[in-house]
Amino acid sequence: MRIAALQFAPRRARPDANLARMRELVRSVEADLIVLPELAASGYFFTSPEEARSCGERPGAGPSTAWMLETASRKNAVVIGGFLEDDGRNLYNAALIATPNGAAHVYRKTHLFYREREVFAPGDTGFFVVEWGGVRIGTMICYDWRFPEASRSLALLGADVIAHPSNLVAAADVWGPTMSTRALENKVIVVTANRHGSEQHDGETLTFTGRSRVWGQNGATLAEAPPDANDVIVAEVDPEATRHKAFNAVNDLFADRRPEMYLPMGTSKPGVE
Repeated sequence: MRIAALQFAPRRARPDANLARMRELVRSVEADLIVLPELAASGYFFTSPEEARSCGERPGAGPSTAWMLETASRKNAVVIGGFLEDDGRNLYNAALIATPNGAAHVYRKTHLFYREREVFAPGDTGFFVVEWGGVRIGTMICYDWRFPEASRSLALLGADVIAHPSNLVAAADVWGPTMSTRALENKVIVVTANRHGSEQHDGETLTFTGRSRVWGQNGATLAEAPPDANDVIVAEVDPEATRHKAFNAVNDLFADRRPEMYLPMGTSKPGVE
């Protein structure tokens, strides 16, 4: 399987220009899975629903999501990209998972970061896996990386590959090793499509750290983009190699789990004796 991640610098509230750039970058890509950054068509740094709503779209009905579906069909690839979803009531920081048969699945970001809380409703889809061509793909978005429950949930659902559209501002030497660990601890392939560049708004500047990457199921970096340039990275991976969770003759990452000894889901404070 060939996985591609696109890295570029979307411009805030310039969806036409951003879509043109995505078209340009994808034109020569040959891959089975293509991953785009978070909020790829709209840009990122909005501070109110009112200013963001002009970039909102319904899945398949707006220009960027319609293009993702068309690209998935034309290239016979799964295309996953971040978009600003407007369901008519709320705005969501969302990702479209477009498959070549025209299906459009939507993941809404579970963990909202910084001023996203002023713009978006909390994601309500939960984590799920989409299967295409015998490969099981899960999706999380950017700040979800901080929560091991996100990738573990996807792995327990059977994901071979985790796609991670991102607008990361954390240093790459922080999130990079963490995502490598997410791959290793779950024995899954991980692809982070991050943006580069910066956005200024309300006297504040956010700088995004690029360095999109693909990690193999043992945590090794298979492909990496530079920190500050448009790029498309491609890696060859073997999804079936993720399905056997044993790493020696005795131990198995999932069979060795002891959920009865863990805190119940949703518990925030451990018991004290």
